[in-house]
Amino acid sequence: MVGIRNFSVYIPFYRLGRGEIAQAWGRKPLSGEKAVANHDEDSITMAVAAGMDCLTGMDAQSIDGLYFASTTFPYKEKQSAALIAAALGLGSEIFTADFSSSLRAGMSAMRSAVDAIKAGSAKNVMVCVADMRTGYPNGGSEMDFGDGAASFILSNDKVVAAIEGNHTVADEINDVWRSDKDTFVQSWEDRFVREKGYLRLLTEAVWGILKKYDMAPKDFSKAVFYAPNPRLLNTVSRKLGFDNNGQVQDSLYDALGNTGTALVPMLLSVALEQAVAGDRILFASYGDGCEAYILKVTNQINRYRRGDRVRSQLVSRKSINYQKYLRWREIIPVEPPARPPLDRPSAVALWRDSKGGLGLYGVKCLECGAIQYPAQRVCIRCHTKEKFVPYRFADKKGTLTTFSHDNLAATTDPPVTVAVVDFDEGGRIMCDMTDKDPEKVEVGMPVEMTFRKIRFSGSIYDYWWKCRPMRTGNPLK
Repeated sequence: MVGIRNFSVYIPFYRLGRGEIAQAWGRKPLSGEKAVANHDEDSITMAVAAGMDCLTGMDAQSIDGLYFASTTFPYKEKQSAALIAAALGLGSEIFTADFSSSLRAGMSAMRSAVDAIKAGSAKNVMVCVADMRTGYPNGGSEMDFGDGAASFILSNDKVVAAIEGNHTVADEINDVWRSDKDTFVQSWEDRFVREKGYLRLLTEAVWGILKKYDMAPKDFSKAVFYAPNPRLLNTVSRKLGFDNNGQVQDSLYDALGNTGTALVPMLLSVALEQAVAGDRILFASYGDGCEAYILKVTNQINRYRRGDRVRSQLVSRKSINYQKYLRWREIIPVEPPARPPLDRPSAVALWRDSKGGLGLYGVKCLECGAIQYPAQRVCIRCHTKEKFVPYRFADKKGTLTTFSHDNLAATTDPPVTVAVVDFDEGGRIMCDMTDKDPEKVEVGMPVEMTFRKIRFSGSIYDYWWKCRPMRTGNPLK
């Protein structure tokens, strides 16, 4: 029995109100808001955040494969899944793959993971899905698109939801797309996209899976459908015969926005958080066709109660203005700081530091048990030489020991806050702080580590770890 063993979501800390966008363009006020990734976040960092939560309670070395799906990869030619695996501290003998170019890429990755497990080539496969799409300023997509990520571990052991069936429809249609020369997502005329694209294909796929497995809408406790907006969700749900009052999963459009490839996985996580053993869930994604799946919730769901993690991240938020959003996305040019250009990151140095840096490993002394970061050759406590085991700090909590705000440093979002963090179990690190309110940063506050983008220079993205204030209701345990 193959299914979902663990699941998680990541919602960025920042929100942009649609009324804020409308006001900037002199349009009528609109309700709701969308999740916005910080200036140092992208699809990779959000996938790492979701993946860290998904690994809770599991041995990272038990993961056989990692599949990453997105339409917004930082690199056009360089695998992102391998980088995510390194940041998550997964083993080196792991199969990694990227799935791209379609809004249903996440479901394609899930199907590949299921097939690998059934074939016996893997036992536990992590699927990470993240998107950070950009719409034209003063356009409908800018109002709709939000940022976010989800992660699943597919397995044939201790599954909380077994996959009972699937059905796929492929279709070639230019409804929504982005070429290799485009910055913003493109779309054809609304009625064509709605009638000949979304409504036609999603209903065809759902009716197909119901007929294939001789089932009806009444057989499901919850239906999770991709939908660009609530109006289309209501339309397709009624057409398929599902009840919009409770049976169909809320799209969270007013609180989150349309997170693209990550939307259905994120909404599925919401449905699973609320599910009980015996429930059946139907979910369907969309993009150049449609994929539909049937899940049966098992008794293992009872061991998985760790709070309403999606809702807690929706509550943990801070609003930004439209000008800051444009700056973060580099949609408008701003005067660069009067500083020398950044040196290009060294590929050799990045490779050499791939474990200690990307994985954030220090050491633990085998003689006295002292935990130390960075890795040492001589123990700072007992002075024993080279008797250590690796010790991962990425998932550890700490306390802010001291800090400094630098308002003159080159950054998209001043000030740069340089922090010194003492980990609860031992070890100290100096790093930048992110997702912070400078006025509320204080010595002694609890912090946690988060994987972020440090800089982009010489066509190379440089990633490392920062600290951030503990988010209220943060799912990481």
